[in-house]
Amino acid sequence: MKPGKAVKSKAIRRNRITAYTFLLPNIIGFLVFIFVPVIASFCMSFTSWNGFGNIEFIGLDNYKQLLKDTNFKISFINSILFMLISVPITLLISVLIAIALNRGIRFVKVFRTAVFLPYVTATIAVAAVWQLIFNPSMGPINGTLMKLGIDSPPGWLSSPSWALISVSIVYIWHSVGYYMILFLAGLQNIPDYLYEAAELDGAGPITKFFHITLPSLSPVLFFTTIIGVINSFKVFDLIYVLTGGGPGRSTHVLVYDIYNTAFKQFEYGYASAMAYVLFLVILIISIIQFSGQKKWVNY
Repeated sequence: MKPGKAVKSKAIRRNRITAYTFLLPNIIGFLVFIFVPVIASFCMSFTSWNGFGNIEFIGLDNYKQLLKDTNFKISFINSILFMLISVPITLLISVLIAIALNRGIRFVKVFRTAVFLPYVTATIAVAAVWQLIFNPSMGPINGTLMKLGIDSPPGWLSSPSWALISVSIVYIWHSVGYYMILFLAGLQNIPDYLYEAAELDGAGPITKFFHITLPSLSPVLFFTTIIGVINSFKVFDLIYVLTGGGPGRSTHVLVYDIYNTAFKQFEYGYASAMAYVLFLVILIISIIQFSGQKKWVNY
């Protein structure tokens, strides 16, 4: 080997070692805290174990039991309803706010910060504040409604009919800022000449929105839809603090049911089976989204 090539080879090898050295902590963290637990949970889903005694292999019994479990069906339906309520409204509000804050108005940075602030606020603090807002007797919402002449305003978090909607409202308020930032980035990448050409052709704001803005934002909309669906199925902390899964089982979603099964009922095998059913549901929805994106996403 020529001296120049030997030196170059050593430099490449040294750079690779340096790169892998920097990556090693993250790789170890991924293996220890994500990969190994995921594999262990999958194996555990075929067992019966309470965390203390012997592990008993029971095959597909946990998955068969899920088909008969009424509580699991309620949690599954609640998760779907929560997703159908929260995701479309969150994305719609985020797009509208992003369009409004993409203009050169005064104090635009202040408004952007104000919208994004709830997302970076601790979820526990957000839930505690909204508990006061939704208070049926002393909360400002019901106080305003009673002043407007509504004698029996909703019980919000204490009403089985309104609890899931109430949690969805808090979730939307908490999440809008994150998706707004993504849509703002997408809007700022749309070339100005497209709007200028449309104006020369006499297009109005609505025409420009549906024929320029929306098609140009479709990749961002596709990404946010997938992330929004996944995040909606993962909601736990808001429900844990706001309602504790109640009243009744009106806000019992899959993640909260998995938590109860594993850490309150100590049925780790059954909880693992529930977790993998949740994974399967999210996977199927994501595959459907990826399959359909070819028809409406423009790159």
